[in-house]
Parts: sequence; C-alpha cells; structure tokens
Amino acid sequence: MLPILGNFSKILRNWFALVLALVSFILSLILLPSALSGQFATIQRLLPLGFNFTFCADGLAVFMALVSSFISAIIIFYSFDYIDHYENQNEYYCMVLLFMGSMMGLVYSGNLIFLYVFWEITALTSWRLIGFFRDKEYVIKADKAFLVTVFGALLMLVGFMLLAQQCGSFDLSTIKEALKTQPLSGLAVLLILAGIFSKSATLPFQTWLPDAGVAPSPVTALLHAAVLVKIGVYVFARLFIVVMPLSQFWHVVVPAIAGLSALIAAGAALIDTNLKRIIAFSTISQIGFIFLGLACGNVIGVTGALLYILMHGLAKGGLFLCAGIVEQNTHSKDITKMGGLIKTMPWTAMAFLFCAFSIMGIPPLGGFFAKFMVMTGSVYSQPLYITLLFLCSAFFTILYLFRVFNLVFLGNNLIGPVKEGSKLMVACVVLLAVLSFSGGLLIKYPADVARTVAQQMLGTVK
Repeated sequence: MLPILGNFSKILRNWFALVLALVSFILSLILLPSALSGQFATIQRLLPLGFNFTFCADGLAVFMALVSSFISAIIIFYSFDYIDHYENQNEYYCMVLLFMGSMMGLVYSGNLIFLYVFWEITALTSWRLIGFFRDKEYVIKADKAFLVTVFGALLMLVGFMLLAQQCGSFDLSTIKEALKTQPLSGLAVLLILAGIFSKSATLPFQTWLPDAGVAPSPVTALLHAAVLVKIGVYVFARLFIVVMPLSQFWHVVVPAIAGLSALIAAGAALIDTNLKRIIAFSTISQIGFIFLGLACGNVIGVTGALLYILMHGLAKGGLFLCAGIVEQNTHSKDITKMGGLIKTMPWTAMAFLFCAFSIMGIPPLGGFFAKFMVMTGSVYSQPLYITLLFLCSAFFTILYLFRVFNLVFLGNNLIGPVKEGSKLMVACVVLLAVLSFSGGLLIKYPADVARTVAQQMLGTVK
C-alpha cells in the first residue's frame, strides 16, 4: 500500500508508515502483561509436510517485538526529513516496513521453516536498502552483505533439517520435548551458529557490516539498532536457551568467539577514520557482550543481555542518526576533516555524547547497568580469561568513542560553516539520548521485565 499511497501523497505515505510501526508497538505492548504472567498467546494452523503456521507470544518474543518496533518507529519518523530529497522514496518506505514486519514475524514464529522464511526476507530487504543509492560501489557492498548472510542462512537451514530429522518436526515445542530424552546433534548446533554469526556480523563473518555504512543513516540505524544484527542474538536465545540448552562446551566456545570478535572490532574502530564504519565496528563489538550474557546461562547474565539489547538499540540508533545529521550537513564521513561542530550543532553533539556514554557503560546511563549485569554473570559462570577479554573490549569502547567525539565535535572547525539538522531529525536523536539517560535512572522497570523474561527462558520462574 505504501508505494500506491506515495503516488498520491508523500505526506500520507510517510504518516501511514509511521502508524503501521506504532500499531506493531502498541499491539505488542498489549500482549506484554499476559506474556509476563506466563499466559502465552498462541495461534496455530496445521499445514502439510510439517510447515505448521505457529505464532507464540511469550515473554522473549514480546520483549524483542517491543524493542524493534519502538526503535523502528523513531527511525521512520526521522526519515521524513532525511529521505525527503532522495529518489526511490516509495521503495524505501516499502522496504523499511517489510524489514520491520519480517522481524515481527520472526520473533513470534514457533516453527523453524517460518522462522527461516522471515529470516530470508530480512536479507532481501536489507540488500535493497544497503544499495539504496544505486552507485556501483554501493551495490557491490549490498551484494556482499546479501551473499554473506544468505550463505550463513543456508548453513542454518541445513542445521534446521538435521534437527527436524532428529526430532520428527519443525515445531519448536515438539523439538523441545524430543530433546529432553536425546542428546542434541553437535553438527546441527555448529551449522545453526554459523547462520547466527553471519547475521550478527560476528567473527569470522563480520566484514559485511562496516561496508553496509554506504546505506542511508536511517537504514544503518535499522540494521544495527532495531532489526538485522539483533535477529541473530534473538535466534540464539530462542533456540539455545528456551528450546534446546547447549552443553557446557558451547557455553565457553560461544563467548570465546564473541570476545575475540568484540576485541578485534574495537581495535578496528580505534584506527578507522570513517564515522559510520567506526560506529559499525562498535556494533560488532557490543553484540559480543549480548552473546556473553546469553551464554552465561544464569539469570543475571541473561537479564543483562536482554537489557543490553534494549539499551544498545536506543543508544546505537542515536549514534547513527546523529552521524546522519553530521554527514548530511558536512558532506563527509571522514572524522579527521571535521572538528568544532559542537559550536554549530550543539543538540546533535550532546545527543551523540549521551548515547556514547550509554554504549561505554558510564553510570547512571542505561548501558552501564546492562554491561554490569552481563559482566557479573560472566564472573559467575565463565573462565577468567573470557571476562578479561571483554573488559579489554569495554576499555577500547571508551577510547574509540571519545576519539570520535573529540575529532568531530571539539577543537577547531576544519570543514567550514555548517548548520544544525532539521528540528524533526534533532528531536529524534535527542529523544533517543534522553531515553538512554532516563533508562538508567528508571532502570528498575525495564530490569524487572527483563528479569521475568530471563526466568521464563531459563525455566526458573517462581
């Protein structure tokens, strides 16, 4: 409907897109009380060959849907001004909503085949959105993202088939019951992890995500904060905590890989000079902390990981949208050629700083509590070297984000006169910065939700 509306009225198309995103958020919010109380809403239609249409709204699904739809709504609102002077606007809004809708389908799916279908729709939409500007160089990088993630998805599909062969069904509930009496196939775990790591841009599949910075800034915010890379950690949580808990071997291997990925990406962010690539490397690094929290297998670690998904989404969305304002007004992504922008872009500068504080884990912002809980969970359950690996990554996070803020916003202006972004775009980044700050002051409320969801996932609800 969005491309059709766009042919009659851009304003109507834009607001309809925003309304669709808000409706997804509101409907998920309505499901939250019943999900937290353990009364899971389920829809099931039996289809041939095991392709059962099953949707289940448990705590994890509703939590992820709320985070994704809320941040997506802010990004769509920001897009009203950002995308206004570009071509292919109808396709942009169509793909953004399809992207977000596929996330909603994926988190509520209770069948591996439908989960895979929605997973691949995100690959298709992200391919079009990364190559939005249609320059040959940009299209090549979009193709790279598509090929890496689809290759991983095919490996994951083989893993799903092995699981179905072992358990006699693609339905997650049936698989969960079957695995109570038989060991989980190690090959299936390895293949599924390959798909998860490719989508979450984790070592050794991380190279496509920094290149995806050629996309418009709202798209990169969607990729990093709201939808794409969060899909991987969601499927990890759904399959390897809720449905089929991993052996102790994998509980060490996964954090080790995530820790190396986090440290290498943080090092790359420390030397790169492209603003959006630095923030992309930061995403790769921070995703490692989410994997660490989930792999801890204890309530505090999983609670921290869920909080991290929320707080990282808010702050990283803010950083990318701030980068969009900077890029549009300076016509550059090179941080060594900027400087002094706080004088003419004070609102953007302060929003960037507060979002960066949350990513760094500076108290009392929301990111501090999420990171603290993940590291506490790691101390209780992981070898010491894993915890130290992530502590080094956390230290690097402080260094590269302060470096970016110093080179872009402080010192002397090297790029000439610039102006602040539009009121609407600035309002969006300020909102995300305020939420990152207030999320820490009011941490009890999201933490209570995250803890209840974590207890449901681990089967420790009292």
